[in-house]
Amino acid sequence: MDMQLIIVIVLALLGFGVVAFAVLAPTNKDKANKRISSIEGGKASSLRGASAANAEAATKDRRRKLNQALSNIEDQQKQIKKKKRLTLEQRIERSGLTIEQKHFYMGAAIAGVALAFIGFIGGLALWQVGLMGLIGAFGLPNWFIGFQTSRRQKKFENEFSNAIDVIVRGVKSGLPVNECLKIIATEAPAPVNEEFHMLTEGIRIGLSLEQCLDRMYERMPLQEVSFFGIVLMIQQKTGGNLGEALGNLSSVLRGRKLMAGKIKALSSEAKASAMIIGALPFLVMGAVHISSPQYLTPLWTTSTGNFIILGAGIWMSLGVFVMKQMMQIKV
Repeated sequence: MDMQLIIVIVLALLGFGVVAFAVLAPTNKDKANKRISSIEGGKASSLRGASAANAEAATKDRRRKLNQALSNIEDQQKQIKKKKRLTLEQRIERSGLTIEQKHFYMGAAIAGVALAFIGFIGGLALWQVGLMGLIGAFGLPNWFIGFQTSRRQKKFENEFSNAIDVIVRGVKSGLPVNECLKIIATEAPAPVNEEFHMLTEGIRIGLSLEQCLDRMYERMPLQEVSFFGIVLMIQQKTGGNLGEALGNLSSVLRGRKLMAGKIKALSSEAKASAMIIGALPFLVMGAVHISSPQYLTPLWTTSTGNFIILGAGIWMSLGVFVMKQMMQIKV
């Protein structure tokens, strides 16, 4: 009896153990699933590592191309700036005038003869007549070219940001860049339309965009044009969102324009003071000449007086030049 009870207890324990093992022990399917999940996790981690490595390599390549594009553009602009002495044809082209070189020389000669004739009729000395002739032949024509150039550049600066906005809207609507440039060349006010017309014509005859932008910078050597060329060249060589880049450029240009306006308003008092100080000698001389005509006669009739006038004119010119340079603040 005792032996039978022991056998029953042993069999019960064995059965309980088998049931517990069947319930608690992992099946082959669970093991397979665990192994599959571990393999998939390893693959996913390897894929994530590979994608991260590829993204890092693409970022490095993009940065390398960006630095190379910036260095090339800077080198080209330095070469353009080294050409300080421009030809007469280039100066006329920058001024926007449609005259030929021979017409310019003819006008300079006429201006020189006219001023010399005015001095001769006024009874001035021969050296004074010759000086007036030189001023008319060389000073006035060059001043006129410089005045027209600066005036044209200011007009370009005022309208350039609007032209960039047109390109941004065109690019965002799906138009290619060349079509946006053609729209500006036909509808923008002068001189923006003239410059973009030359840009599109250069592209049409087979020049690269980089060459056309370099020529545009030679005709219009402004920082705004330089920024525009850098954005287009970087986008062409490295890719990216052109609309967003040009939109940011437009905001920067408008901010620069606003800052220049603030500086002009703040420096207007200094400019008015400089103009008053510069005009005082001439006003005093005119008042003295009206009240006592013979008082200033030795300045014009004697060599000592002529020397005094020459020295005063030189010092006056130096003072005006220094004050002008002090009042010019570049943004």
